[in-house]
Amino acid sequence: MGKELNYFKIGDSFGGSQDWFTNVVMHIGGCGAATACDSSIYFAREFGFKRLCPFDAMNLTKDDYIAFSQIMKPYIRPRVGGVRKTDWFISGFSKYMTDLDYCPLQMEAFSGLHDFSQARETLIKQIDSGFPVPYLLLRHVDKEFSEITWHWFLVIGYEEADDDILIYFATYGMRQICSLKKIWDTGFPEKGGMILFKTK
Repeated sequence: MGKELNYFKIGDSFGGSQDWFTNVVMHIGGCGAATACDSSIYFAREFGFKRLCPFDAMNLTKDDYIAFSQIMKPYIRPRVGGVRKTDWFISGFSKYMTDLDYCPLQMEAFSGLHDFSQARETLIKQIDSGFPVPYLLLRHVDKEFSEITWHWFLVIGYEEADDDILIYFATYGMRQICSLKKIWDTGFPEKGGMILFKTK
């Protein structure tokens, strides 16, 4: 059993891509802002929250996405050490909605300090409810995850696998898959976590 959300494409790209950013700071550290843009686009398309995206979410171009990232940049800005706290994402995205005078979403942080069984149950509940899950991975002992460490990405589906689940996520314009059990156990004391959306 499992579920995968109806995610968007821009041309041949699965969602947007941080690699498109021509601004040097955003190209290196714009993953948090990109994940907020991706979330906004998804909610504009699938929930009808059209004001969250300043462009036509049903017909986005690469240039639209790059321009949107620059709009989001001041809210979830790259900084030394990156956007390394889930609360920073929540406060930035909340400020973005407040400035729009349009706040259809609420958010709460789910710490990486929770055990795997709680993470599994929570992520399944979010996806089954139609909500994508912004995910922050900091350091990880397993080199399998080296390309997505210190990085935000958007979980958009899962598939149950015995006592584990495989998660589908979007980042760098690609659909990727990994074991939640493996990625959740980072091996480091400083944890990232997930953002849980709900509608007001």
